[in-house]
Amino acid sequence: MNRRELLRRLAAAGAAPLLPSWALAKASSDGWQAEFEASGAAWKAGFANLATDLPPVRAAVSGRFPDALTGTLYRTGPAGHELGGQRYHHWFDGDGMTQRFAIDRGEVVHQGRFVATPKRVAEQRAGRRLTEAFGTVPEGAELPQSPDSMNVANINVLPLGGELLALWEGGSATRLDARTLETRGFKTWRPDLAGLPFSAHPRVDPDGTVWNFGIGSGRGLLVLYEIGADGTLRRADGVQVPDLPMVHDFAVTERHLVFLMPPLVYDPERKKAGASFADAHVWRPELGLRVLLVDKKDWSKRQWLRLPTGFVFHLGNAWDESTPGGTVVHLDYMRYDSAESVFTSNREVMRGRRVRSPEPYLTTATLNLGTGQASQAVLPVEAEFPRIDPRRIGLRHRQVVHATQVMDARPGFAAIARTDVEAGTSQRFVYGPQALVEEHLFVPDGAGPGWVLGTVLDLTQKKTVLSCFAADRLADGPVARAMLPYALPLGLHGTFAAA
Repeated sequence: MNRRELLRRLAAAGAAPLLPSWALAKASSDGWQAEFEASGAAWKAGFANLATDLPPVRAAVSGRFPDALTGTLYRTGPAGHELGGQRYHHWFDGDGMTQRFAIDRGEVVHQGRFVATPKRVAEQRAGRRLTEAFGTVPEGAELPQSPDSMNVANINVLPLGGELLALWEGGSATRLDARTLETRGFKTWRPDLAGLPFSAHPRVDPDGTVWNFGIGSGRGLLVLYEIGADGTLRRADGVQVPDLPMVHDFAVTERHLVFLMPPLVYDPERKKAGASFADAHVWRPELGLRVLLVDKKDWSKRQWLRLPTGFVFHLGNAWDESTPGGTVVHLDYMRYDSAESVFTSNREVMRGRRVRSPEPYLTTATLNLGTGQASQAVLPVEAEFPRIDPRRIGLRHRQVVHATQVMDARPGFAAIARTDVEAGTSQRFVYGPQALVEEHLFVPDGAGPGWVLGTVLDLTQKKTVLSCFAADRLADGPVARAMLPYALPLGLHGTFAAA
C-alpha cells in the first residue's frame, strides 16, 4: 500500500478504531459536577465552566504597554466543561474558547468566543454530550464517525494566510476570522488530507515556513506537513512508526524535525473494551524515551536515538551544531519522570481535587548523530509552557521563558521565569500563592531585549490579568497590567500577532 492510500484510509476510518455501542454506553453520570460544586478550593475557578461567549470589553490598564506590543494576543483553551448536568472527567476535554486581547495605545480590549466545531454545535443543540472526548466517555455517547466528530479545537492557535487556525490534537485545524473569531469551518489542506490529525504545536521557521505533524494512533502513522508562509501546502506524507506513542509537541532545527517519543503507547484492545482515548494508552518504560530525527529536505532519511525513560508534553527549542565527528543536535524539553499527570492531576482538578504527580523539570539533551548516542542533563528548575524568541526557532538559543514554582496546595504554577539553558541560571517573578500562572510569550522589540507577555488568574480578586515584563528585568515585575472584569478558565497556548 502506498503512503497516499494509507493517508486516505486513515482519514476515512479515523485515527483510532471505532467502538461498539455497548462500550460507549458503559460510562454513567457519577457526580463529578456535584463534587466540583461542593469543593471549597479557591483555585477551582481556573476550571469553572463558561456557558456563553464573552463580548468585547475594555480591561482596566495600569502602566504602559510598549509600542512593540501593539497588536493582538490570541489564546485558547478548554472552557466548556459542563453540559446537561454532566461534567467532563479531564481538563483537556472542554470545548475550546479562543481569547483575543487587542492591545493598542495603552488600551486593551478582550473578547472570548467558543469555536463552533460540529461537535459543539450538535451538543449545544441537543443539550447533552453526544460523543466521547479525550478522557471522558459520556453516558449514551454515539459512535464517533471520524476524529473531527470529537474535535474541540481547544489547544493552540496559529495565524496563517490571513486567517486564525484553532488547533486540536487529533483532527483538523479550524478556520477562524482573526478579528471577530467567527468560525469558518475545518481547514482542508488537500482533498486526501481531509480530517487527518494536524497537531496543536506547529513550528514556524524564521523565514515563515510552517512545519507540523499529526498522530494516527490506531494506524501507527506519523503524518508530516510542510506549509509555506502564505498558508499554501508544500508537502504532506505519512511515516510508519512502531509502538507509536502519544506525542504532543516536537522541535525543528535548520536541517531536522525532532520528535521525542515517550513510552505512553496506544493499546487498541483497551479502546475496544470501552476505555477513553487517554485511558487506552499504556506506560511501557522498557521502550525508553525514543528520539526520531527526520531530515527536513528528504523525509525518507530518518535516525533513531534513545534517552532515559521519561514523559514530555512540551519542547523548548533545538539546533544543529557541526562538529568534526558529525552533526550534534541540542535540545531542551520539559521532562516528567512518568505520564502520571495525564491520568491523575489533570483529571482530578475536574472534581475540584488537588492530586500531585511528578513535576516537570527543564532538561537539556545532546543528540550525537555521528555516534548515535544521546545524553541529557536535568536542571533543578521546575518548568512548563516553554517559549523562546520566535526569531531563534531552530537556531542556537540560550533563553527560555517558562512557568515555574509548583505549589503544594493547588495545581499549576506561581511564578514566571527566564532561564539560560547554557549557564543554568534563572531570573523570575513570583506572582504569589494566590495566582495561577498561564503561558507567557517572548515578544521581540527590534535589537532590544524584548518583552514577556502573559496571563494569570488572580484568585484573590477573582479576575484574569494580562501582564507585560521587560525580558531582561523580569524580577522587577510588570511594566504594565490589564485586569479583566472577570475570571477566565485556565487556557493552554497562544500567540502574539503584531499590528
